[in-house]
Amino acid sequence: MYIGRLGDGSDLDDGIYVLLKEVIDNSIDEFITGHGRKVEVEIDGNNVRARDFGSGIPLGKLVECVSVINTGAKYNDDVYQFSVGLNGVGTKAVNALSEKFRVVSYRGGQYAEALFERGDLIKETKKGKAPGESDGTLVEFRPDVEIFGEYGYNIEFVQRRLWNYACLNSGLALFLNGQKYESKRGLLDLLEREVGTDDTKVTYPPAHFRGERLEFAFTHVEGYGETYWSFVNGQYTSDGGTHQSAFREGMLKGVNEFYRKSYGGVDVRDGIAGAVSVGCCGVGVERCGKNNVVKLTMNLTKLSTDASQVLSTKLF
Repeated sequence: MYIGRLGDGSDLDDGIYVLLKEVIDNSIDEFITGHGRKVEVEIDGNNVRARDFGSGIPLGKLVECVSVINTGAKYNDDVYQFSVGLNGVGTKAVNALSEKFRVVSYRGGQYAEALFERGDLIKETKKGKAPGESDGTLVEFRPDVEIFGEYGYNIEFVQRRLWNYACLNSGLALFLNGQKYESKRGLLDLLEREVGTDDTKVTYPPAHFRGERLEFAFTHVEGYGETYWSFVNGQYTSDGGTHQSAFREGMLKGVNEFYRKSYGGVDVRDGIAGAVSVGCCGVGVERCGKNNVVKLTMNLTKLSTDASQVLSTKLF
């Protein structure tokens, strides 16, 4: 698995945040498939704990699912067609790159548990009783200092990531050390958090559309250039990609169709602040780092057309 960089935790793209993300992504996938509406995350120093309330990992396959490549339910495209995780690869990488890694799966009043050190299985409980425990998965890990060197988690970085998760998954409640993150308005909440609602900075109330596989919100601010927060299958693509380009083209087309003009891109998009989220199967990412989506199997012309139609018929 490509985790981008090691780092010491001072940069949002440092590896310790990628490890955390891969664990949470599995919990998000549970929510997407209708299992569980809550994720609890705790960070104490360099120790991380994440508990979801999804379906849990099959008790007889717990060790395999967190240590053997190419195992896990996400290979069923019908179930996880909009998955944000890496087909189980992410959790296995977290295991391999952690000094200590503990996973517990709860199912039907029973549990299975496995403890690893630097990827080696130390202890396993194949099945035990867990009365009163809700179904789901608990993961605890501590990134290996021998690999990452001295590091520390910046809680503000983690807060931002959980807020993004909340805005992309309305109805899901996430908790970080007891603090709740939840969104009812999706990308509209995200955009207002990023640019604010001050009339002196925002030229008009943000426009917002939410469909089955496409959601976007945008406004114009007092400034120059274009600013976007783009996502594919819940994954933040900081470097944009074809989905973002399709949205930009669709916006220009929609404005021109509505006003029956031939404005240029700068005329329409200069000063724009927008957020766009696309759900689709078969996503290709640059170097597996997930920052830039370079290939989508969905019809990008259709995406652009859908965006332009929404802009010209529903928002203006």
